[in-house]
Amino acid sequence: MAIPSRFALMAATALGLALAQPMQAEAHGVESSLRYLDGQLELSSSFSTGEPVEGAVVRILKADGTPGQELGRMDAEGRLQMTLPALKDGLVDLQVDGGPGHRDYLTLPLQQGRVNLDEVVMRPGSRNALDWAMAPALVGLVGLMVKVRSPRQR
Repeated sequence: MAIPSRFALMAATALGLALAQPMQAEAHGVESSLRYLDGQLELSSSFSTGEPVEGAVVRILKADGTPGQELGRMDAEGRLQMTLPALKDGLVDLQVDGGPGHRDYLTLPLQQGRVNLDEVVMRPGSRNALDWAMAPALVGLVGLMVKVRSPRQR
């Protein structure tokens, strides 16, 4: 097999693996949205497939990241309406916990006891960081495969 053919085959294989892996991982990701009106917070969560995250526990995280006060559970439609407890102004971290690998995190900025939705932060999971870390490794692997030649062709 000629060098250009080998390169094309290896590049297509590496690209296929790189594109297929994140899609498999995303199938279980949790996506959340918020609505806040007059002190009432409505949280909607679903898997990236569109299926509601039924029964997921919504809780406040403590400053050290450990689970804190439970605020409720998602209903069959993946929704939870609640009134936040009295909290100090600042940032409050919420976790939507559908089990290991099925979590979403939201940071709510509180000002005068109310949520400022313009400044809500949704933190990406570590999986996204891993995807970005893997990209240079895949590019390097393709480059290494291109440099390796059989002894007959030198």
